[in-house]
Amino acid sequence: MLDEKDWKIIEELQEDSRQSTVDIARKTRIPRVTVHDRIHKMKKSGVIGKFTITLDGTKIGKPTVVFVMVRALPNQQADQQKVAQAIAKLPEVLEAYAVAGEWDFLVKIRSGSIETAGSVVVSKIRQVTGVERTFTLPTFSTLKVE
Repeated sequence: MLDEKDWKIIEELQEDSRQSTVDIARKTRIPRVTVHDRIHKMKKSGVIGKFTITLDGTKIGKPTVVFVMVRALPNQQADQQKVAQAIAKLPEVLEAYAVAGEWDFLVKIRSGSIETAGSVVVSKIRQVTGVERTFTLPTFSTLKVE
């Protein structure tokens, strides 16, 4: 179970995972050794999966974010696990989730334009064996990413 100190450390790491344990200790008023030990324990236990970067899509030439709802064929006609794995392996797919309700999967893709995103949906996602239908939701802007 995470306590208040763990959450303070996590918040600092989410803000900038490159900052030193000295900086985190100073900002959180937790001793440096304690910060170091807790980060190590959270990494070892899997609470912290990895330290990574966040790219600015506009600056890398991929300003368009599109969410795609995907419905798989009924269970007798398609193995939903295989459908999910095939979609998740597509290089344009940033995130993929199994969801409840009318749709089976929610997929996030980033591309250079709405046309390119459409091509990914039509020529890649819809071509995955077992995909019955898609519904594409282009975004106007990104309000928050964590």
